[in-house]
Amino acid sequence: MVDMTTFNIDNGYFEGLVRGYRSGILRRNDYHNLVECESLDDLKLHLQGTDYGPLLANDPSPLIVQTIDERLKERLVHEFTHVRNQCVQPLSQFLDYMTYGYMIDNIILLITGTLRNRPIAELLPRCHPLGRFDELATISIAQSPAELFNAVMVDTPLAPFFSECVQDENDLDEMNIEILRNKLYKAYLEDFYTFCKNQGGTTADVMCPILAFEADRRAITITINSLRTDLLKDDIETLYPKCGKLYPEGLKFLKNAEDREEVRRICERYGAYKDLYNGVGDGPNDKTLEDKFFEEEVKMLMLTFEQQFHFGVFYAFVKLKEQENRNIVWIAECIAQKNKNKIDNYIPIF
Repeated sequence: MVDMTTFNIDNGYFEGLVRGYRSGILRRNDYHNLVECESLDDLKLHLQGTDYGPLLANDPSPLIVQTIDERLKERLVHEFTHVRNQCVQPLSQFLDYMTYGYMIDNIILLITGTLRNRPIAELLPRCHPLGRFDELATISIAQSPAELFNAVMVDTPLAPFFSECVQDENDLDEMNIEILRNKLYKAYLEDFYTFCKNQGGTTADVMCPILAFEADRRAITITINSLRTDLLKDDIETLYPKCGKLYPEGLKFLKNAEDREEVRRICERYGAYKDLYNGVGDGPNDKTLEDKFFEEEVKMLMLTFEQQFHFGVFYAFVKLKEQENRNIVWIAECIAQKNKNKIDNYIPIF
């Protein structure tokens, strides 16, 4: 547990650093300039006038969207790694927890690739850089799902989560991959929630509601994706993280939902999600449920900076920068395809 009276001894410099990073997040007028660009070179020029500065200076014309996406990720990883390499416990463990979600996605990507007989060396460049870890080089030697399973169980930080979710490499078939991903995220979120709760103080006050929101988002998304599938109701319930505001009654309702409208009615019973579906639809001016989740998440993350002496600002900064990266890539895609009809469908942060 970190006491606010001693927080600055080990963590004050890093909190100040991240708050400085946060001041470089794009404002609405920056986005207005970006959406007016006629080419990716124009977008590059406008980004030079922001905190990104010479981010794309060494990339020759003509730019492609993939290059922009890669440079944005590199910038985020550089800032995150700068903090992670210098901090001490318990902040270092908190930051490690933040990377586990990306590690899960990377491992699932590798498992899926090996099931389809694709060489792991071909898949590694597609792994998210925040989910890379020292043992990834060992895993890359695996040539089959069984070898990959054994490597994950021995050589990765995810071994405790894997041991909870899968007992035999024979479970690793393509049909069960998404089920495995959701079980891993469930174990990960519940463990991360417990860690933050045990920190107590402002860290617990800030992080537990954010992780509870993430747990509920996953539960709602799992329910929608499992509609009209062969998954049994009880099997669906085993995929739900049990650290959200919907636990326990809401999750029991969700597992029995028969259609999207019933999922909507269940969400509206809970004050936190009463307005979640407002504006959601299939019309040209409507938003997707995913967009509404992102908007609500951004609001929660921005509030973390209103308090001091807690770890939530580190989590919030990474997630806000990810949202900013998605915004920039979306705008770049619209410009590259010369289709600006939906270019304003980004999630502003400020």
